[in-house]
Amino acid sequence: MHVRDLYDEAVAGMLARPVRSALTTLGTVLGITTLVVTLGVAATAGNQIVGRFDELVATAVTVEVPRNAHKPLVTWDAVDRLTRLRGVESAAAVSESEEGTNLSVRSNDLVDPTRVTARSLTVLAATTGLPQAVRGRMVQGRFYDAGHVQRADRVAVIGDETARMLGVTRLDRAPAIFIGKHAYTVIGILGDLGREKNLSSAVVVPPTVGSRFGLRDVTRVLVNTSLGAAGLIAGQAPAALSPGNGDMLQVISPPSPTRARDKAQDDVNALFLILGLVSLVVGAVGIANVTLVTVMERVPEIGLRRSLGAARRHIAAQFLLESTLIGLVGGVIGASLGVVVVVAIAATKQWTPLLDAWLAVAAPVAGAVVGLLAGLYPALRAARMEPVDALR
Repeated sequence: MHVRDLYDEAVAGMLARPVRSALTTLGTVLGITTLVVTLGVAATAGNQIVGRFDELVATAVTVEVPRNAHKPLVTWDAVDRLTRLRGVESAAAVSESEEGTNLSVRSNDLVDPTRVTARSLTVLAATTGLPQAVRGRMVQGRFYDAGHVQRADRVAVIGDETARMLGVTRLDRAPAIFIGKHAYTVIGILGDLGREKNLSSAVVVPPTVGSRFGLRDVTRVLVNTSLGAAGLIAGQAPAALSPGNGDMLQVISPPSPTRARDKAQDDVNALFLILGLVSLVVGAVGIANVTLVTVMERVPEIGLRRSLGAARRHIAAQFLLESTLIGLVGGVIGASLGVVVVVAIAATKQWTPLLDAWLAVAAPVAGAVVGLLAGLYPALRAARMEPVDALR
């Protein structure tokens, strides 16, 4: 049997029942469309996840400074050397200690036995670049400057949660808070923190004032870098902060965005791929069922062809080619619809659509393979029919 004749017979068999063939193809279309959409949306969503990661975490570097009994490893002015490095956008030195935690802070010096006026809060010292380093903004007032630090003014900046707990709502009358027995003027409220969100319930004072609470030495340095410069700054920061003792500092830098993107995309792909395969299996079952029904309906035709000299392989090839063509057509249509849906979803969310080129090519091939496998059993059953039994 010539290949062209085989193709003509297969196409004629498909077009003889166009509605049934269309409905059978629809199952493959839905399966391939779901597969392409899930993989495309997974890749696009994975890219967006890493995009959010890049915007904040991938540019945040933290340097942990251990305490030294002899002399501080990092001085307060070392941050100025760090900010001169190319790629550093902002940096701040922070001092925390056990003595500065759970301190009694109150908004007035009156003792009212009927209500709680004091709160146990954390007091820490920081350099003037803290708001930029923690990606926050001053909700009210301003942060203290170099003049406050040099004069050792008793000023404080409180977090927005601290302001709520202490009832500080306005700064135009220079409200004061009491830490222990001493009063400190609140000049600003810090909020909308991108990192170090624990500062929202803390009190920040200048380094020259923090020594009263045991906040003498720098314990951490918070650094924000340009996108892509975190790895370089992580290697240069110890030497800039503490020349000669850089190996004693611990640098916490973000993982590689590329690895994070791949891991996020693999996790999302694994989830959505299962859904796409389930839909594809449903389409394959539909093709197998319809092909088997077609074989049963065309038993007289099969008997006549066998009587006229058609071999078993000819009958099997005809039905296999029919089911393969149905799967191929469904794969082409499904791949096209899937690409359109992925682009539409990305446009709706204002995302950048990501879709591997091989997927658009492999989807029709997958549809053809599904059709081939689905028609295998019906084709073998048709080929095993004896001419006499089929005609009878």
